Amino acid sequence: MSQEHHLQLDPRKSPLYHVVAFIIRALARVLFRPQVRGRENIPLSGPVLVAPIHRSNLDFAFTLFISPRKVFFMAKDSLFRVPVLGSALIALGAFPVKRGTADREALRSAEEVLTAGHALILFPEGTRKYGPHVEPLHDGAMFIAARTGATVVPVGIAGTDRALPDGAKFPRPVTVHVVVGAPIAPLVHEGRPSRTRIAEKTEELRLSLEDVYRQSLQA
Repeated sequence: MSQEHHLQLDPRKSPLYHVVAFIIRALARVLFRPQVRGRENIPLSGPVLVAPIHRSNLDFAFTLFISPRKVFFMAKDSLFRVPVLGSALIALGAFPVKRGTADREALRSAEEVLTAGHALILFPEGTRKYGPHVEPLHDGAMFIAARTGATVVPVGIAGTDRALPDGAKFPRPVTVHVVVGAPIAPLVHEGRPSRTRIAEKTEELRLSLEDVYRQSLQA
């Protein structure tokens, strides 16, 4: 089954979306008592690339609902073959990505989401990282933002690494703090954006991400 089959660019929230969202939010409130600051920094219209810190598999759950908008995101392609779960992911706005490869179809889908004026979650660190500092980022997030004119919003999330550490099967009750940073304007360019300019915007994102992560750790 192709990835394009899964990509449904409907910004409306289906009944299944509301059911799944209710369950996730209810569990999050009971287990993690999430504290969110700065949610107003996510624009309510236009293309937005939400760029969270990535320290745990739980991070996406706290990023999905910090804005009233429906946001789209990538998920491992194998999850879409799981009965019920695959349908729930599609309802939530997910589309598949093949982990460990340069999945060009997934990147095209990400660009399609933003070109259509929707919101997209993309972890700029790529995979889960460790520690309080943000290492140099891949250029992918800012490259896609430049191509689509998307505003980029950094998000710091603290506590998920303790709530569900690497290798853990079940989450622990830990308070999670989320800090949404100031939006970063898209790169203005003519023609194909230069690698130098993309690198400069990527470093701007890294510094902003480090700042909001520090704030979330201190909250």
